[in-house]
Amino acid sequence: MTAPTQQTRRQSRAERDTGKPHYKWIVLSNTTLGSLIATINSSILLIALPDIFRGLGVNPLEPGNTSLLLWLIMGYLVVTAVLVVSFGRLGDMFGRVRMYNAGFAVFTLFSVMLSVTWMGGTAGAWWLIVMRVLQGVGGAMLMANSSAIITDVFPTNQRGLALGLNAVTAIAGSFIGLVLGGVLAPISWRLVFLVSVPIGLFGTVWAYLRLHDTGVRQRTKLDPWGNLTFAAGLIAVLVGITYGIQPYGGHTMGWTNPWVLTALIGGGVVLGIFCLIETKVDEPMFRLGLFRIRAFTAGNLASLLSALGRGGLMFILIIWLQGIWLPQHGYSFESTPLWAGIYMVPMTIGFLVAGPVSGWLSDRFGARLFATGGMVIAAATFVLLMVLPVDFVYWQFAVILLVNGLGMGLFAAPNRAGIMNSLPPNRRGVGAGMSTTFQNAAMVLSIGIFFSLIITGLSHSLPDTLSSGLIAQGVPVPKAEQIAALPPVAVLFASLLGYNPIGSLLGNDVLAQLPPGNAEYLTGRSFFPQLISGPFADGLAVAFGFAIVACLIAAIASWLRGGQYVYSEPKTETILPGGPGATAEAAANGAGEPGNTLGGHAGTVPVADGVDVTRIESAGHESPAARSSPTL
Repeated sequence: MTAPTQQTRRQSRAERDTGKPHYKWIVLSNTTLGSLIATINSSILLIALPDIFRGLGVNPLEPGNTSLLLWLIMGYLVVTAVLVVSFGRLGDMFGRVRMYNAGFAVFTLFSVMLSVTWMGGTAGAWWLIVMRVLQGVGGAMLMANSSAIITDVFPTNQRGLALGLNAVTAIAGSFIGLVLGGVLAPISWRLVFLVSVPIGLFGTVWAYLRLHDTGVRQRTKLDPWGNLTFAAGLIAVLVGITYGIQPYGGHTMGWTNPWVLTALIGGGVVLGIFCLIETKVDEPMFRLGLFRIRAFTAGNLASLLSALGRGGLMFILIIWLQGIWLPQHGYSFESTPLWAGIYMVPMTIGFLVAGPVSGWLSDRFGARLFATGGMVIAAATFVLLMVLPVDFVYWQFAVILLVNGLGMGLFAAPNRAGIMNSLPPNRRGVGAGMSTTFQNAAMVLSIGIFFSLIITGLSHSLPDTLSSGLIAQGVPVPKAEQIAALPPVAVLFASLLGYNPIGSLLGNDVLAQLPPGNAEYLTGRSFFPQLISGPFADGLAVAFGFAIVACLIAAIASWLRGGQYVYSEPKTETILPGGPGATAEAAANGAGEPGNTLGGHAGTVPVADGVDVTRIESAGHESPAARSSPTL
């Protein structure tokens, strides 16, 4: 008798593990850990940037270094937005767990490479940017396949809860990253990257030992031209947005820069060519046919608009806290990054509370009501933020953030479950990748939009206000006018980085020439916040107005998704136990037996006792609880 091969042992172990009732919870725990660490790293640098640049010996406020600052923030987001569809497609072809495991390993490797950076200056900054991009490759593998793996192992009457826990934890990770970065960076900026290593090692080994592919694989040809045009077009658009918020020539922003216009227009044209290619090839990367499913299309549109409203919000709230509110309430500029993260915790709490609850409820009542209501609530909180004074009372601000988190959490979990439930089993990887692409690309676009709106508001009144304020404190007129002529983005970045804004702009040489009282007042905690409050409020009103519109359109899209929807495969005609007149109760007795349909499509509907029964529909009919789907 021959000894079992390694492949046989692995297959035997997979059958043993996947047959256990608790296996799905192991899957949920591991994939949620992967999603959490991937999204924490999307924001952890935001608060840690001052310590990172000080450690490298780079002044990010110098005009030539603005690109370093933006690419450290945006590079990770750009690469995850571009690659998730391709990795989702590869997961459908070669195994989602295999791609997910590789993602954990890649992510961990480049977390190590980030933490051992030995170079300083500009070279060190570019090293970090390249390693962040490669770390984002691992993050994209994790994001692309986690939702599909969960959908494979959870029954339809539990997917909302499972996907809700996963999605909301992932969204909360972007806020947890703020606090974590603020705590670790002052100790050592390398810890910001090193903290992911033990988690990544644990997750990699755990996933390799305990996760097994249970989904449907479809071995098909790759779509090289689709992959190439999609990556080229999306990268061009996202890079154009990144450089569009930087100054150009005598302009406060770069939207008139020929290179930016070429990237945006050219990228749009290439994406149009990509769409054309996808309609011609036999095995497209981007399954445009999935958009024939109303629940998939409406859910992704709502997700995109939600991300547009939420993505830039984090940056704006941080600048609001760091540049104005915290200094006015006694915090030093150097301490504001950490405290900004702490004061935004109510939003995270809202996410964590609403997400699992709404996911659980959506399993029973569908995603429509909860996702729509969540977006309406989020829009209402943006209205409240718009009317809130710049120097607000904190408990009012905290309540608004809590309700905003509740609204976003109420939306995120049911919407994600609705999207994944609508997908055919062999398209879950690419469908999840498409959904994540919309969300991640919208985050980058949102940052560009929010920054542009704030900078537009600042550029109208800040120069004159800044010039007159500096001259009144004895700053020489040429120097005051020079500083006032600086792009407003320099002021925003100084606030974002926790630097003393006026001290950074004036420099020690000018401050030394001023009377000590004037120098102390200019660099104190009241001059800059009072200076920027009025112009910043103008920009806030426009930015929050945009967020309100985005959330309301997302609410409309959520409502248009229709009733509860679960994809079901077309089946051949067979006869139910009991004959053509059999009832749903009789069908339940045959649940799980192959082919229990009658001349149409079968949809599964959760009933009170948790048993999936087969509902019989006449061909082409859509029921409120479960509608049939085209073969895709």
